[in-house]
Amino acid sequence: MSDKKKILIVDDDENIAELISLYLVKECFDTVKVTSGEDAFEMFSSEPFDLVILDIMLPGMDGYQVCSKLRSVSTVPIILLSAKGETFDKVLGLDMGADDYIMKPFEAKEMVARVKALLRRFERCEKTPEKTSDDFTVRCRDLEINISNYTVVFNGKKVEMTPKEIELLHFLASHPARVFTREQLLEELWGYDYIGDTRTVDVHIKRIREKIVGAKDWEIATVWGVGYKFEVKDEA
Repeated sequence: MSDKKKILIVDDDENIAELISLYLVKECFDTVKVTSGEDAFEMFSSEPFDLVILDIMLPGMDGYQVCSKLRSVSTVPIILLSAKGETFDKVLGLDMGADDYIMKPFEAKEMVARVKALLRRFERCEKTPEKTSDDFTVRCRDLEINISNYTVVFNGKKVEMTPKEIELLHFLASHPARVFTREQLLEELWGYDYIGDTRTVDVHIKRIREKIVGAKDWEIATVWGVGYKFEVKDEA
C-alpha cells in the first residue's frame, strides 16, 4: 500500500491544475484533479485525501462554498487559490475554514513548499482522545493541555491559567496552522451573546504568552490584520 500523501486539486483552469500536479508528483505526492466544486465534494466523499488545493473562482459551487462544506465534515488542510488579494477576500476564506491562502499568479515551488509545511504542522500536534468525547488532551512536544481538568503543563511544570485562557490555548492547539479571526474565536469560546469586543481575545493571548515563556517548538503567531494561529516550528 502506498504511503504517499494524496492531494486533491480543484481548479477549472486545467493548465494550472496540471502545473500544480506536475510539481507535486515530482515531489512524490499523489494527486487527483477535478474542475468543479460539485466534483470536488463527490471525489472527497469517495476517497481519503491529506490536503486540498482549492480555487475560489469555480463554476457553480464556488471555492468558498466548497471550503465551508468540506470543513463541516473534515479537518483536512485546505489551501485556497485566488487572483483576489484583498484582505476581505483572505479573511472570508479563513472564515470559511481555509488554512492558507495563495494568490495567483504563484510560483509552483512556493506552492509545493506551502503544501509540505502545512502537512508537517498538522502532523506534529497530536490530539489524543481520552475516555469520553469531551475528555481529551492536546499534546505538542513540551506542552500538554487537558481540557477535562483544566490543566496546562509546560516543560513538565504546571502553569496557572484562568479557565478561559486554557480554553483558548486548547482550541488553537487543537487546530495547528489554522488561522482564526478574532471574531471566530469570540464566537467559538465566548458565544454569540458575549457583550464585548475583539480586544478581549488580544488580552487573553497576551496573558497566555506572558505565562508560557521560552517555547522553542511552537508559538501562538499573530497573523496581522486577520487573527491568530498555533504554529509548530519546523525542526532544525
